[in-house]
Amino acid sequence: MRMDDGGTLEAYVLDHTDGEGTLLAALNRDAHVRLLRPRMMAGRLQGRLLKMLCRMIGPRRVLEIGTYTAYATLCMAEALDDGAVIHSVEINDEMEAFVSPYLERSADRAKIRLHWGDVAEVLPRIEGAFDLAYIDGDKRDYCDYYRLVFPRVRQGGYILADNTLWGGKVVADRIAAADRHTQGIRDFNAMVRDDARVEKVMLPLRDGLTLIYKK
Repeated sequence: MRMDDGGTLEAYVLDHTDGEGTLLAALNRDAHVRLLRPRMMAGRLQGRLLKMLCRMIGPRRVLEIGTYTAYATLCMAEALDDGAVIHSVEINDEMEAFVSPYLERSADRAKIRLHWGDVAEVLPRIEGAFDLAYIDGDKRDYCDYYRLVFPRVRQGGYILADNTLWGGKVVADRIAAADRHTQGIRDFNAMVRDDARVEKVMLPLRDGLTLIYKK
């Protein structure tokens, strides 16, 4: 969604969207104080959308690739029914000290299973299929994530991919050979576009969010 320079439209949208609650607001503030790249966090609008999508889909088992601050994790967990679970995998174990206190304070902590390590190594240790997978890890590896996750998502399940507009770089006439992040996103977008096994729609929300339905 394109916002005007003054942020008036964004303020209007947020004014007509549910608030994030005290725990997520504290996490949001803390991330902006302590972390170098707080913009990587999902944020309120996208977080409310993720919660709403989980409310609509009603998944019992969710896989998240890329926990970061666990903001999105907590948003999705809010919408999960009792007994449902979200397995969130984060490769950067230095985030544990930041994430753990917020998970412990969450009323939905029993629904969250946090795994530290490379998803290619962690996922085989998690049994069962998933109703929903949310991809928000290293942009260079999105194609690998898709190949890894696709067989584990049930037929009729969903895959969500974040940052698929990548700051608008995906439509640049030229990208530097060293810019593997942009190339990774462009390759992923093309892979999903050409995959006849799925239905897909790309939303221009924040940095791009692609919704994928496994037929």
